[in-house]
Amino acid sequence: MRILKKIVLLAYSVCCLSGAVWAQNVKPFVIPELKEWKGGDGQFTPTASSRIVCTSGETELLRVVQAFAADYEEMFGVYMPVSVGKSTAGDFVFQLKPDRKMPKEGYDIRITDRVLVSAPETSGAFWATRTLLQMTEQSDTRSLSKGTMRDFPSYAVRGFMFDCARKFFTIDFLRDYVKFMAYYKMNTLQLHLNDNGFKQYFDNDWNKTYAAFRLECDTYSGLTAEDGFYTKQQFIDLQKLAENNYVEIIPEIDAPAHSLAFTHYKPEIGSQTYGMDHLDLGNPETYKFMDGLFKEYLEGDNPVFRGKRVNIGTDEYSNKDKKVVEQFRAFTDHYIKYVEKYGKQACAWGALTHAQGDTPVKVDNVILNLWYNNYAQPREMKKLGYKMICIPDGLVYIVPQAGYYNDYLNCQYLYENWTPAIIGDEVFDEKDPSILGGMFAVWNDHVGNGISMQDVHHRVFPAMQTMAVKMWTGKDTKLPYAEFNQKRITLSEAPGVNILGRIGSGKELVYETDVVYPNMKTPHREIGYDYTVSFDIEGTNETKGTELFRSRDAVFYLSDPLSGMLGYARDGYLYTFDYRVKPGKTNLAIEGDSQSTRLYVNGKLVEELGKQTLYYNEGGKDKMYRSCTLVFPLEQAGKFSSRINNLKIYNYKQH
Repeated sequence: MRILKKIVLLAYSVCCLSGAVWAQNVKPFVIPELKEWKGGDGQFTPTASSRIVCTSGETELLRVVQAFAADYEEMFGVYMPVSVGKSTAGDFVFQLKPDRKMPKEGYDIRITDRVLVSAPETSGAFWATRTLLQMTEQSDTRSLSKGTMRDFPSYAVRGFMFDCARKFFTIDFLRDYVKFMAYYKMNTLQLHLNDNGFKQYFDNDWNKTYAAFRLECDTYSGLTAEDGFYTKQQFIDLQKLAENNYVEIIPEIDAPAHSLAFTHYKPEIGSQTYGMDHLDLGNPETYKFMDGLFKEYLEGDNPVFRGKRVNIGTDEYSNKDKKVVEQFRAFTDHYIKYVEKYGKQACAWGALTHAQGDTPVKVDNVILNLWYNNYAQPREMKKLGYKMICIPDGLVYIVPQAGYYNDYLNCQYLYENWTPAIIGDEVFDEKDPSILGGMFAVWNDHVGNGISMQDVHHRVFPAMQTMAVKMWTGKDTKLPYAEFNQKRITLSEAPGVNILGRIGSGKELVYETDVVYPNMKTPHREIGYDYTVSFDIEGTNETKGTELFRSRDAVFYLSDPLSGMLGYARDGYLYTFDYRVKPGKTNLAIEGDSQSTRLYVNGKLVEELGKQTLYYNEGGKDKMYRSCTLVFPLEQAGKFSSRINNLKIYNYKQH
């Protein structure tokens, strides 16, 4: 009998234990994936009395938690007061706590009857807030699964390289990108500030070929691009915003190739041998010019380039003969030391395998972006002593609609196979100290291809989420890609950021109004792909330039400024439909996706503006694809005379 009782008790204990194990919360989905998770039982749900509490009044930690409070209110409409002192149940508690075993930027979160965040540094506390926001936005009740997590990055540099030279991106867009990157714990934004198009698209004439330098410049009046630039104050403020979000901005002035903007301004420093996009490395005026340019942004107690690193370019110069190779190496060495003179760490594009020679190039404390192994062989660079950032062109370059490299990254392949320890065909140890981390890139090679800022973002969004995982988690990713890909789209871009223009969830009517009044505002800035915008119009003869709607990025015209046709403008491009608003009542519908924009009149397709093919040079041997897409503006109605009724906005294509 005693034996039977023991068996029964043992069985009961096993069942209870099994039940407890079964009840443990599964690891929450966040991007990047949590390194360690131990599930508890039940949920933590904030209450009306919940606060955000700092255990000490440390200034920077207080700034972090105040930012968390602001972001929480932005995303969920709930204000939680910030205080210093002791916590109670229901609070979010933040503390700085030394932890020798915790890598830099790491953090612990313990969710019980309160949420306790511990980190050795404020950067870790900030990343913890991104985790908490992502967890919260996946719960209708703002509940968090109880449990304990310990999280830290595998790589120090988790970056994105952005070509804003050949295509201009507004300062507002870049400010949104800082927040976007920070939401996914990406901490390095390299801004490529000068470059040029390909001359075959400009009558094979360097003088006609598009080139731009995007910063306000006093040293060389007239150098700054007229079609879009950043003032010094805008650039400084952008860096300050980035610093507050633990994102480092690395400004890049690219030379001695990719330098047509400089030779347009000062033709005598251009190379007659290698092309005017190359600087003449034998001309002393070249050094005078570049010294003066870098100096403007590096000198003084409060320089324009605020961060600790500056990229000096040095990619893709000719290696036609030994003389020019030695000149290139001397140029590279000079500008490494030049930026160091101003207290900056020099970064450069790896090119020293391509440019093998005798002239010494400084190694110590220099970082190379390794993009193509024939230009800089990784093991050679490691042997020399360089620190490396992995950015392999064939895998992580996005070149929108160019027909080469990637239009969209192969996210599944990267998620399942790549880490920053894989540089081209070279595979390093995951903890190799010579590899600081990785980047991916957007290059806007084809100037004039119609790609919009939102089109670029449409390509970057899935890539950013994927690369964030691989640069933080490395090879230890546990979640299958199919599940990751399904869940990632449920997350926001960042608090207050919605470049994609996503409204609602699922296919639905997301906004409607009986009447659209002139100058009225809607609750939405714009709606992104895929969408249908439908309305009834009693048309009148509108003057040219009459707007239906506008946002900060686009305008939709009832009568475009040139021809008086229905049309739209964004990113410096004007597109028109072969349709003019007519007197009388008509139903119009505009439908858009990432490939085209379509006009329907009374339910019938009138015109589709899709990808166009443009041919250049004899026999059309060169071609470019031109995009006609539109993220539809909704922020404010224009001043029109027509009557607009029954506006309906759908977040899907109806036709």
